[in-house]
Amino acid sequence: MDLKYEKKDVYQTLDKKSLKDVDEYSKDYIKFLNEAKTERLCVDFSLNILHKAGFVDINTKEELKPGDKIYFINKYKSLFVAVIGKKGLIEGVNIIGAHIDSPRIDLKPFPIYESAGMALLKTQYYGGIKKYQWMSIPLAMYGVVYNEKGEKINISIGDKGDDPCFTITDLLPHLAKDQMKANANEFIDPEKMNILFGSIKDKEAKDNKVKATVLKLLNEKYGIKEIDFARSDIEFVPAFAAKYIGIDKSMIGGYGQDDRVCAYATLRAMIDAVKEEKEISTTMVAMIVDKEEIGSYGNTSMSTEAFDMFINKIIEKTGSTSVDKLELYYNSSMLSADVTAGVNPNYEEVSDTQNANLIGCGVAVEKYGGARGKSGGSEANAEFVSKVMNIFDKSKVQYQLGTLGKVERGGGGTIAFILANKGVDVVDCGTPVLSMHSPFEVTSKFDVYMTYLSYKAFFKE
Repeated sequence: MDLKYEKKDVYQTLDKKSLKDVDEYSKDYIKFLNEAKTERLCVDFSLNILHKAGFVDINTKEELKPGDKIYFINKYKSLFVAVIGKKGLIEGVNIIGAHIDSPRIDLKPFPIYESAGMALLKTQYYGGIKKYQWMSIPLAMYGVVYNEKGEKINISIGDKGDDPCFTITDLLPHLAKDQMKANANEFIDPEKMNILFGSIKDKEAKDNKVKATVLKLLNEKYGIKEIDFARSDIEFVPAFAAKYIGIDKSMIGGYGQDDRVCAYATLRAMIDAVKEEKEISTTMVAMIVDKEEIGSYGNTSMSTEAFDMFINKIIEKTGSTSVDKLELYYNSSMLSADVTAGVNPNYEEVSDTQNANLIGCGVAVEKYGGARGKSGGSEANAEFVSKVMNIFDKSKVQYQLGTLGKVERGGGGTIAFILANKGVDVVDCGTPVLSMHSPFEVTSKFDVYMTYLSYKAFFKE
């Protein structure tokens, strides 16, 4: 009997068929990363695969019965999905929740201005970023704009073959003596993270000739005016594709893997669990939500009571009106599907290697999050951690147990606390990531696949 705990390398434990399954899943996942770089695009992509799997809008159903597959779109930026199980709702539901917002560059309400013969866009960064990582890289422009008639215009520039892209210019080292004296938080002034947008002068304009040109182009192509930026959701994200990393193609590099790696796994796990099970026992609920990167504030975040509305609709349409919603939550189980840090070989000193998560050793289960004295996080009790470990062991899912990093070296939280506050048993469970919050995050394709298998096993329980 081996009494020691050791992490195992996923690759070494997989047979040929499983390795082929890893590659097939990875191809689908990379496609998702490249096509769904914003929350709205994630919702669109998700609805497409849900429709193909037979899911319908809950508002089209008068009543729900076991086996019914439904979803609810929340403001086009988050999505709640469920499959009704045989057990009564009073016994609880199995929930997996992930987020689909990622650090990025947003625009101010009136962004366009002209300086030094160029048109630029004023920005406001979103989420926790290292500002220098967003300088001098190609950026794509995505989002929606509403014109004065109330018409919705979709914007997508920068990722297609012959598209132009955009960038934030940095200061050349020859003139950066003073800049380089500042610390990392200060040497990039966020008010100078303005996006280069054009440089051709309008011959007919009296002043702001370049601004006049870009406004004309925007109006000709999209029918919008400067005022319309105030009624838009425009995001700038990296204009490069997700790709395999390493000579052995063992890793995946790409933008937005925090937390779209878990969001995609959640939806795929639910869809495939339904295909594989003759009968769904416990009702499955999946959530892909917005605004986690800024504290889960807002009506498209996990904090919104729109989720309670979704649960109320399920209670009502299954004829379970005697069920108390709070008791349903109290009897429910959840995986907070969010990424965590993998040990970075260039910066091992920030990790407690005995309690850290290693790339390639499976999906990571973290009993608690937060910072310093576990503040701002959620901690799962021993009973629930043991339950989840037993589910994974029974399904031969390879997982590892760890923490984000050394005590007082930083910290982080997920949406776990929000559902825990409702009485749900919750534990964090997600993919280890290198270069988290950067424009090009890295995961192991084997961990990506194990994340999917772990969620599928949990849904089936």
